[in-house]
Amino acid sequence: MEDDQWVLVRRPKEKDWWSPRAEDADSEKDTKRSKPLKVTFTDPAKYWTDAIPIGCGRLGAMVWGGVGSEIIQLNEDTLWTGSPGNYTNPEAPEALSEVRKLVDDGQYAEATEAAIKLTAKPADVYQLLGDIKLEFDDSHVAYGRDTYHRELNLDTATVQVKYTVGEVEFLREHFASRPDKVIATKISGSKSGSLTFAVSFDCKLDHHSYINGKTKIIMEGSCPEKRIPPTLKPNGNPRGIQFSAVLDIQISKDRGVIRVLDDKKLIVEGSDWAVLLLVASSSFEGSFSQPSESRKDPTSDCLSVLQSLMNLSYSDLYARHLDDYQNLFHRVSLVLSTNSKNMTRNVSAGSTNFPEGSEDYTVSTAERIQSFKRNEDPSLVELLFQFGRYLLISCSRPGTQVANLQGIWNKDIQPKWDCAPHLNINLEMNYWLSLPCNLRECQEPLFDFIAALSVNGKKTAHVNYEASGWVVHHKSDIWAKSSADYGEVLWALWPMGGAWLCTHLWEHYTFTLEKDFLKDKAYPLLEGCASFLLDWLIEGPSGYLETNPSTSPEHVFIAPDGKPACVSYSSTMDMSIIKEVFSAIVSAAEVLGKMEDALIGKVCKAQQRLYPTKIAKDGSIMEWAQDFGDPDVHHRHLSHLFGLFPGHTITVEKTPALCKAAENTLYKRGEDGPGWSTSWKIALWARLRSSEHAYHMVKHLFKLVDPDHEVAFEGGLYSNLFAAHPPFQIDANFGFSAAIAEMLVQSTLEDIFILPALPREKWPNGCVKGLKARGGLTVSISWKEGDLHEVGVWSKDHKSSKRLHYRGTIVTANISSGGVYTFDSQLKCVNMYSLAEVSFPSM
Repeated sequence: MEDDQWVLVRRPKEKDWWSPRAEDADSEKDTKRSKPLKVTFTDPAKYWTDAIPIGCGRLGAMVWGGVGSEIIQLNEDTLWTGSPGNYTNPEAPEALSEVRKLVDDGQYAEATEAAIKLTAKPADVYQLLGDIKLEFDDSHVAYGRDTYHRELNLDTATVQVKYTVGEVEFLREHFASRPDKVIATKISGSKSGSLTFAVSFDCKLDHHSYINGKTKIIMEGSCPEKRIPPTLKPNGNPRGIQFSAVLDIQISKDRGVIRVLDDKKLIVEGSDWAVLLLVASSSFEGSFSQPSESRKDPTSDCLSVLQSLMNLSYSDLYARHLDDYQNLFHRVSLVLSTNSKNMTRNVSAGSTNFPEGSEDYTVSTAERIQSFKRNEDPSLVELLFQFGRYLLISCSRPGTQVANLQGIWNKDIQPKWDCAPHLNINLEMNYWLSLPCNLRECQEPLFDFIAALSVNGKKTAHVNYEASGWVVHHKSDIWAKSSADYGEVLWALWPMGGAWLCTHLWEHYTFTLEKDFLKDKAYPLLEGCASFLLDWLIEGPSGYLETNPSTSPEHVFIAPDGKPACVSYSSTMDMSIIKEVFSAIVSAAEVLGKMEDALIGKVCKAQQRLYPTKIAKDGSIMEWAQDFGDPDVHHRHLSHLFGLFPGHTITVEKTPALCKAAENTLYKRGEDGPGWSTSWKIALWARLRSSEHAYHMVKHLFKLVDPDHEVAFEGGLYSNLFAAHPPFQIDANFGFSAAIAEMLVQSTLEDIFILPALPREKWPNGCVKGLKARGGLTVSISWKEGDLHEVGVWSKDHKSSKRLHYRGTIVTANISSGGVYTFDSQLKCVNMYSLAEVSFPSM
């Protein structure tokens, strides 16, 4: 059993790891009933961003909650346009030489113009699966609007829709089951025989549907083989990835019938209840397999899955879903409160404390977002923190595709920014939370994706840049596209995407200490990445190793000749990422006994010659190697602060001058920007240990977005808690959860910093359990009236010595494997016992 999967509970007459002291014995008297975390609505969805997301990694759905008619919009994570491509350009080396010379001559605008020759074909596009359409009888038009309630319960990953028609209460339940690869829906009425509705499929892609037997609808279709130009319809494009979806309907045995209409629609009449099971599959066999050569039969795959569920009741499916989901979700709990009397010392994971009788269905989450600026409700911060964890569990599981720009949830055949993974912040931010928030398994698709990228990236490095190793640029797709995307140079030409991804490999090791992972998966990828970087670096006139051409993602500068440009040399982000990768591979070599390898020797020599991070005349971090003019000082990207977060080359302890410059940079950048930028700023301020500024950016994110009046780059939250650019981008949701964790616990392999950026006045009382720290440790903390109360630290497998830090107090703690250690507010160890003495649920 993995220690990550343990969920702490109390059991009478056994030691509790929390072990409250005698003076707190009356705390249980102040405990209030806990309320599961819920995203709530008082009416059906009007927009897609009002719908509720569910998912099991590969399959996803958006539940609208309509009454007279309902849409359950579907996604399957392998549905993309295109096929494997050639990501090389034999003419690129000549273009590279031209661009480098222009940069060397200080002709940055001309270099920017010439660099378009280094871009290539565009990435492919994520598609949608289609819709389940439900149509209810006319009586539903007169439903009681004051009885309507729709919610997502994060504790159970279940959606409920309730409303009343006359004297009949109708209930719909939806969940997506990872163990059984199915999206399940149960519809019931409180009066026997009251349920009548029609169900059918619809899809924007080329498709057809038909009835199989008396209870199944089958939809078969295909994705376009090429990107869809705006003037071309999907069915006018050659066929690419094939897909199928099968919907099976079961109804109450003693009452009701199912009829077939037009061989495309099923009618349920007079039933007590109905269960809908949706399964889907595609012909995708891997990033390097042509869809036209696939031997997979998606329809047979779907029918096989349904056959495997024949002996499972709805309750069985729900129980299996719940066990799988809660084993992940319940690892971490967070409670924030302004009132110590309402705090629970042993709050159950995923729960928030509310006074008795406070479960108010008349208050929607949208209303809570709107009122946050006024009441600053800390329970809404808990909700958004856990919502990020919920989304990652729902869209990224071992064996699935990597979480894309919207996770898995997409309604368009031409989604914004192709709904592709963008490697200059989006994809990385998607996985920032996986390690500190105790969801390491959810990161596995990222490692699979990096491995696929390295295959194509090796060809791109060799042909385009005449370099060894592998390279990936800013945007990719399901086919592991590695070359620079077609488009504007300021975002397309950025060969640091693979390098940034490689930092996640080392971070995984630092959190888990899994040596086999480091040896078998991480190190070979780091070797290839470092090999490319060594070849990509060139000696500049000042003797430093530099990158040329170089951009700072999506930003332009004013060159000395007054012209706007984006291509120069050695942007701060380039150099910060390279420093991080070189540090990672050297540290990995030390662990694996590879310090004598020739590659490591080259890396160690190169480390001393990398272009340094510099401070500009105005006291901020320089974004480019020269102090160029900045036409947009409030730009959304914070690329030049990579070394502070998520990197580790700028730290409060070791580089105070650079930290001060980073602080000035954040002031200069300002507060505004899209949601993902806000989340990044929270994490950056947290690393600077500035609780006031970190909280200010937390508050900044809580503004309700009106889908009718969206303003690009203004951020905010939709009514379903999806974060906005606008439009919706999921990275901000994931980044927020990671940033909150960073406010509560920071760590290195030697240190744990406790409550380093806690906003004491805003969250004076609280408890967090199950966060992970580097070194294979799990950390739980409680605090009261703004001060640390207790901290618990434990590890299942690893013995280590850690320095614990809290407000200037530093103690060294020797943590034995299998030992649970509790420290008081002075960091004095007050309890130590073995894990065997602690109560855990069986797995």
